[in-house]
Amino acid sequence: MQVAAVILAAGASTRFGSPKQIARIGGATLLDAVARVAHQAGLNPVIAVVPPGFAVPADVVPEINDAPEEGMSRSLRLGLAAVPIEADAAVILLGDQPTVAVSSVRALTEAARGDRPVVASRANGRIGPPVLVMRDWFTLADAARGDEGLRSVLSADGHLVTSVEVGAHPPDVDTPADLAALDAG
Repeated sequence: MQVAAVILAAGASTRFGSPKQIARIGGATLLDAVARVAHQAGLNPVIAVVPPGFAVPADVVPEINDAPEEGMSRSLRLGLAAVPIEADAAVILLGDQPTVAVSSVRALTEAARGDRPVVASRANGRIGPPVLVMRDWFTLADAARGDEGLRSVLSADGHLVTSVEVGAHPPDVDTPADLAALDAG
């Protein structure tokens, strides 16, 4: 089964104060770190939804979100639309979660052989990214609104979801203090 990665990285970074996609952690940008995880997990291609004028790593396919103010849901729809037809599924990753574990992503792809069209990470009783969606169900993103992504959609249609326990969800980098805490840890 071929699984693509869709990295959502077109946010405005208002709480961060500058484009966090290019903020550095451990010698790499946040986007580089998430793309590296996607590649190490065997996802192909790796697509990053970014704002206009933003460069992506050479091994990543850019998808431009020309209206990022419309929220994560727009990036989600654009990213899924960019997944090539030969891919059977896509793993949705957040560009501000550079510590997402390769093992968590691989667990999603391994669980995708079940009978449900969505495989979501679960920690502390809550589903969250990364999330795998089978191609025939990419239209779930049409119901997503604003900055919420698939959370409400999947909560409303829990019967569609296989959950995979991941221990803990990776922390978001929303502020410089969040980045400093990850860099120190």
